Amino acid sequence: MLDDLDRRLVSLLRADARMPIAALARELQVNRATVTSRIERLVASGAIEAFTVRLANEVDRDAVRGVTMVRSEPSAGQDIVRAARGLPEVEHIHSTLGRWDLVIQLRTATMTEFDVALERIRTIPGVRDTETSLLFTSLTGR
Repeated sequence: MLDDLDRRLVSLLRADARMPIAALARELQVNRATVTSRIERLVASGAIEAFTVRLANEVDRDAVRGVTMVRSEPSAGQDIVRAARGLPEVEHIHSTLGRWDLVIQLRTATMTEFDVALERIRTIPGVRDTETSLLFTSLTGR
């Protein structure tokens, strides 16, 4: 369970995962040891799974991006999530309500790589059906 300090720390790390411990401590108005121990605890508990890099859309503007909606067999959702998390092309996975159980956001360098990634998703045990849409222009700043 995250407390208020954890949530504020995670928010700062989401904005800049390379923010120095001293700057985080200053922003949160706690000492550096507190920030360090909180980060270590969040990582150890699995609340923080990874620190990553997010490229500006302009840097990677030729990437092929898309979303694949997945309908799963009953009780297969978590197995599908675990398998999809292991694919390097997967940027985000969302659970949803309605016709589809999961939405998986993909990014690849080429259409051929995108096609291979889709085939990997379709062959994950428990995937019943998929529908994919390519993404073109991002209309937000992120």
